[in-house]
Amino acid sequence: MKVTVVGAGAVGASCAEYIAIKNFASEVVLVDIKEGFAEGKAMDLMQTASLNGFDTKITGTTGDYSKTAGSDIAVITSGIPRKPGMTREELIGINAGIVKSVATELVKASPNVILIVVSNPMDTMTYLAHKATGLPKNRIIGMGGALDSARFKYRLAEALDAPISDVDGMVIGGHSDKGMVPLTRLATRNSVPVSEFISEDRLNQVMEDTKVGGATLTGLLGTSAWYAPGAAVSGLVQAIACDQKKIFPCSTLLDGEYGLSDLCIGVPVVLGKNGIEKIVEINLNDAEKAHLAESAEGVKKTNGLLEL
Repeated sequence: MKVTVVGAGAVGASCAEYIAIKNFASEVVLVDIKEGFAEGKAMDLMQTASLNGFDTKITGTTGDYSKTAGSDIAVITSGIPRKPGMTREELIGINAGIVKSVATELVKASPNVILIVVSNPMDTMTYLAHKATGLPKNRIIGMGGALDSARFKYRLAEALDAPISDVDGMVIGGHSDKGMVPLTRLATRNSVPVSEFISEDRLNQVMEDTKVGGATLTGLLGTSAWYAPGAAVSGLVQAIACDQKKIFPCSTLLDGEYGLSDLCIGVPVVLGKNGIEKIVEINLNDAEKAHLAESAEGVKKTNGLLEL
């Protein structure tokens, strides 16, 4: 199992670290355009191998995609991160060119690769990867919902004063501050609806805090977060690599599902060895359907800024 991570910055390096520590991949290749940067990160990570007990080989390269040949899965984190006050959508001009070039190079080196897109605006970059590569829809996955759902569960556990292992919840829709649709109605604490424990007002606060989870961290850190995004990506990679058939909300190209077409947006999918094995259509109430439709309009508006 060979995994490539393009972009050796904070998110990419964290992703590589978590994949290595889980010890399911034989090799992780880090790629970056900054001379020596990926090589240095790879060496630093390899020096933790005996300490963290993993045997995954981590190598780095400065822009040489021949080193990525034969990759089963490739993660695209490259591009500029958010800064305080920036929306994910404002990154489109710079990141579109980077993602298009990277996706094309990855597929050229590894024709059977499954791509996971992390670069923002993520739903639009996932759509761009489809247009640039022409890969089957099951082999291009946008990572947003897994991260947003983790942030949702963090806020739910905080509100419930409960251990996070007791809490389950999911966020669908666009990976943006306005586009996220946290499914509060379906959130549970050990199978009991969370509405049994906390008020509607508190639940609405959890929802709003979740939607601005990235912006909150950007304000505190001066750049985008990296531990949770890296962990979220590693979870998707492991589900595919180990054929786990796990359900994650991921940005996927829709063709009539949820009444939406010709866009990538976050919905629940089953992940296995073929990438997206199945799109899961859950029964949404009228309010949730309306929020998802509104989110889709926002994604389509951002897609319209692409120069395809």
